[in-house]
Amino acid sequence: MEVRNGRRQVAGPRLRTLTGFRTLAAGAWLVLFTTAAGGADGLPRPFATQPPARPEGGIDVPAGASLRQAVANVPAGAVLILAPGDHAGSVVIDKPLSIWGPRTAVVRSDGHGTNIEVAAPGVQLLGFSIVGSGDRFEETDAGVHVRGDDVLLQGLRITEALFGVAASGVHRARILDNEVVGSGVDDYGLRGDAMRLWEVRDSVLKGNHVIGGRDVVVWYSPGNRIEDNVVERGRYGTHFMYSSGNHVSGNSYLNDMVGVFVMYCDDIAIVDNLIAAADPGEGMGLGLKEAGNVRVSRNRFLRNPIGIYIDKSPIQINHENAFTGNAIEFCDTGVMFHSSESRNVFRDNTFNGNAYSVRVDGNGDARNVRWAGNYFDDYAGFDLDGDGIGDVPHEPRSMANQITSSREQFRFFRGTPALGLLEVVGRVLPVLAPKVLFTDPTPRLHRPVFAEVHHED
Repeated sequence: MEVRNGRRQVAGPRLRTLTGFRTLAAGAWLVLFTTAAGGADGLPRPFATQPPARPEGGIDVPAGASLRQAVANVPAGAVLILAPGDHAGSVVIDKPLSIWGPRTAVVRSDGHGTNIEVAAPGVQLLGFSIVGSGDRFEETDAGVHVRGDDVLLQGLRITEALFGVAASGVHRARILDNEVVGSGVDDYGLRGDAMRLWEVRDSVLKGNHVIGGRDVVVWYSPGNRIEDNVVERGRYGTHFMYSSGNHVSGNSYLNDMVGVFVMYCDDIAIVDNLIAAADPGEGMGLGLKEAGNVRVSRNRFLRNPIGIYIDKSPIQINHENAFTGNAIEFCDTGVMFHSSESRNVFRDNTFNGNAYSVRVDGNGDARNVRWAGNYFDDYAGFDLDGDGIGDVPHEPRSMANQITSSREQFRFFRGTPALGLLEVVGRVLPVLAPKVLFTDPTPRLHRPVFAEVHHED
């Protein structure tokens, strides 16, 4: 499953309204949540990124003076202080140095090429604003393009650039507390990536606020940390490809088409993230494609058409994916398997307020997936010994789910009385009883009491 030009290639379900009492309960809960959250869309708002303090000493660069000339004239290790106002861009930094400026100091592109290219190790860009770049995708025209090791980008505000931050073939980059604002045009294919890591290792993206870009790309880039960022209104919140050993924690992905997508990677940790309000047509919170040894823990998937999507994952027979302690709430489908999968483990998760907790495309089932200790709000069993664990397994059967999963055309009728009646007939007449979709032998009777999603290792 991929997204190309803003469209998912695998057809996804359309958002379905819950019916009856569950609709009222879900609606009431969401009203409380949105009121407490404070945002107009009910989602938490990021804190404003703060530029770093001015370093002591340094060489002043007045507005209007040639920044390119200032870089050429100072020795390695120098500190340049940008005055408020405009500074001409299209600068190549070819020696280790630091450049600091307030947000009102603007390095403005002439509309051609990359605005600031960092071609040396040990460079620090701190605090100022970067506006514009060229418009050539094939050249990766960017606000900042990092090509040296041990570079620090902190507290920058980058706007009107085709690519916000690009880093290519580097080690130990630190990209911290920046604000990157993309074009936000409707066609994702006409946007550049807000952040693009290509063959980058041992680096950190932390505390950034990204809005209206295309993707945050991490390709061919193992061993990085993506922490405490807010990514909203993009296509892929973070897209991993051939990038094993990455750690994703404490991020908020809001109103993206896809929150996090992991393709052809192993040993990815996705922990303590909020992934909410993905594109209402065909969006998803988390997607796995041929990915193994992925650890998904203590995340909250909220109001997504699909909470978690799994396609041929893991593909290696000695790999296993573990989903533990996640809350999957008010989604159209909580977990969707592209086909009958195995070597996935779901333990101690909460499934609450979803139209369907689990679905499997192609008339398959999830009986080879291991389920244990999960809470399902539609569990109809009992607990005579009072230990909080159901005395009978949770074995959901749904005629409507079975039909709509195997026949695309019938999805149009989801949520209608016709499929509701078919559901009743399937339960009343044993000869029409649908097959068991999956089995959790130890379902919880009550929602696990987990701490609020917190940002830590």
